[in-house]
This record gives sequence, structure tokens and C-alpha cells, in this order.
Amino acid sequence: MEEPIQSVDGELTFWGAHKFLLLIALSIAIALALVGISMTLYATSGAAQLDLSRPGYRGVTSQAISSDSGFQNYPNTGPINSSSVNEFKTLYEKQAATAKVVDAFAGDPLNPDALEISASSTPTQ
Repeated sequence: MEEPIQSVDGELTFWGAHKFLLLIALSIAIALALVGISMTLYATSGAAQLDLSRPGYRGVTSQAISSDSGFQNYPNTGPINSSSVNEFKTLYEKQAATAKVVDAFAGDPLNPDALEISASSTPTQ
């Protein structure tokens, strides 16, 4: 049975008077617990070692390969007409064909060569 918010003589109980503060305190406690869990997973999963934006890895960031070989970005401004839609479809179909080449049920679909992000991979045309 739920504890009454008001006592028998009509006064608010301690929890009835501080219900809002309890809600805020519980929300903060839950948020801190979830942040703690996510930071633990970040550190133990190995993602922290791959994060090149961390201050300790700023010197290595310049060594990262950032070539977009063969990738043409579609402009985010301009008129919408049949020629621009056709241009988008052409670019989309080219990228979709590249993505469909990777067999998701193969031995290692997240291999850097399969994702075309390693130095030894060459883009398929």
C-alpha cells in the first residue's frame, strides 16, 4: 500500500513535501550511473584506444589516411529539379553498388579491406 502524502491531521508528510526534490535527485543519480556504465564500456571495449580525438593522440592524427578515393559528395544546396534528382540517383547508385559488393555474411565484414579504409585497399569501379 502506498504511503499517504498527507498525515491524518492534514499536514504534508516529509516525502509529500519533498516529492519534486526526490524526483530530481533520482534523475541525477540514474544519469550518473548510466554515464559511469558507458565510460566503463568505453574504456574496457578498446574504443578509447581508437579515438584519435583524445589529447594524447593528437600527434598521430596527422598520420591517419583521409583519402576519399572516388567518392563524390552531393551538394546540400541548390535547386531541386529533374536533373539534380537524376544526378543524386546516379551518385547514390554508385555508392550503393560499392556497399552491396561487401558480403555481410562473409568471415569478416568489418575488415578494413572490405570497408575500403585500409591503405592496401583499392576502390572497386
